[in-house]
Amino acid sequence: MTALAHERPKTMPETRTESVPPAANGPDLDEVVWQAWKAMELPEGYRAEIIEGAIEVSPTGRYSHGQIINLLRDDLAVFLKDGDFVARNDMNVIHEGSAWVPDLFIVPRDTDRYVTADGLGVTAAAVRLVIEVASPGKRSQDRDRVKKRREYARAGIPVYVIIDDHDTQGTVTVLTQPQPEKADWVGVHRVPYGTDVTIPEGPAKGFVIGEAITGPKRS
Repeated sequence: MTALAHERPKTMPETRTESVPPAANGPDLDEVVWQAWKAMELPEGYRAEIIEGAIEVSPTGRYSHGQIINLLRDDLAVFLKDGDFVARNDMNVIHEGSAWVPDLFIVPRDTDRYVTADGLGVTAAAVRLVIEVASPGKRSQDRDRVKKRREYARAGIPVYVIIDDHDTQGTVTVLTQPQPEKADWVGVHRVPYGTDVTIPEGPAKGFVIGEAITGPKRS
């Protein structure tokens, strides 16, 4: 389920622009979206994000989605043990009017200095790696494969991992070297399920995502 507060037409450039002019003597549209997001009260099991200027509401993922996230978090907790970084989820990440709730992300263990002034979440500057597990449905898949791919690059997050049950027989894509000005990535490494892929940099450098997390390659 996705609810759009406002969405940039596909023909417009990827730079931040307004699709309609602001009301005279009133707040601009981005501010209206921000205030609407802050005021939202959702049923249990739903989350709201601001992605490329639009409010998107999505339900909690199904069992297989949650299982991958939990396996990842358990393994990352061991991998990062006693270090300066931790794996987190169920938390807002804020960047220039956008608000995301990643499936999993890595931040400094001492995160307090990155908490936003209003206490709604942490700034994207804290995030060293983010992982999204794609959900079924074109809208959900476009969110992780296209929109969040651009958003995380714009924010300069160093590593973005997409675990995608719905890409052919299942794939893991590791994106590195973000280009904020182009909303894109230089490094793109995509492998099928059942093939080990190693995080190449950052606090999770050397962490392996393989068959134990995703399951085997599908025929």
